[in-house]
Amino acid sequence: MVPVVAPAYSKRRKQKPGRGTQGDIWQLDEVFIKIKGEPHYLWRAVDQDGDVIDILVQKKHDTQATKQFFRKLLKKSGVSPNQIISDKLRSYGAAHRELNMGAIHVSDKYRNNRAENSHQRTRQQERQMRRFKSAGHAQRFLSMHGMIYNIFNLGRHFNSARFFRELRVRAFLDWRDLSQVASNVC
Repeated sequence: MVPVVAPAYSKRRKQKPGRGTQGDIWQLDEVFIKIKGEPHYLWRAVDQDGDVIDILVQKKHDTQATKQFFRKLLKKSGVSPNQIISDKLRSYGAAHRELNMGAIHVSDKYRNNRAENSHQRTRQQERQMRRFKSAGHAQRFLSMHGMIYNIFNLGRHFNSARFFRELRVRAFLDWRDLSQVASNVC
């Protein structure tokens, strides 16, 4: 059921202008993962609110791979960010210059902590699933996991308890609606 719910949520997110729109500051990071004993890289982009924009699993860790990730982000979001925050990996700067994105690129130490911390949930899921079986499996699962996480990422520390409870109820109602859409499709 989940494979149908995530694309439905993604489509709804693009259609709704209020809640669910992504921010204009993107934080990027990559992490090393092993799939069947081979090294792969999990690229992740989150906005300033901690919502996952997109992920990409690749074997390479160079400028060409970074450009591919940037292109995927731009295509999926449909808009260019005002600011890109990354770690000091040189391929981010090279890809940013080559694609001429127009966004400010910042690579200061500790500035992309939100993206760094977003990998923790991935590591937990990876342990629970006893590793990913293939790069495609990791890509599909983590893309959907990120979109579903965004439904329930409500920023508790930004809201009063009453408003947070109301947002939480709305999130569960959205999830129920999406689940019903998925069950009708299956």
